[in-house]
Amino acid sequence: MNATFPTDHITEKLLLQIAATFVGDIEQMPPIYSAIKIDGQAAYVAARNGDEVTMKMRNVTIKEFELTKIDMPLVYFRVVCSKGTYIRSLAYDFGRALNSGAYLASLCRTKIGNFNVKDAKEVDEWVKEIQTPA
Repeated sequence: MNATFPTDHITEKLLLQIAATFVGDIEQMPPIYSAIKIDGQAAYVAARNGDEVTMKMRNVTIKEFELTKIDMPLVYFRVVCSKGTYIRSLAYDFGRALNSGAYLASLCRTKIGNFNVKDAKEVDEWVKEIQTPA
């Protein structure tokens, strides 16, 4: 959906207040274009076929929701969350809670399980490691 939403009422104080309400256990509506199975079929398959898709709310946990930069109308944030959390849906819900709209312009997963992007190797490091005889 392409739409324009008001943002004049959004202040840093309001952003911080609303962000705090998202920390903890929340209910989230997964997008219809997700891999969640409905009657044995991925929801996105049914949605792409034009079938009616009814999603159910799911419980997720947001451990941290930190606003890292506010440059209205752009708001940057960092989230630590449970598996099964849809970050694009979180942004959408955040916009609705602000009585406005929101979408993700970019997304970077920095950690999953024990893997952290801080520990990642650059491509050249891998090439050198592969080419170096044991």
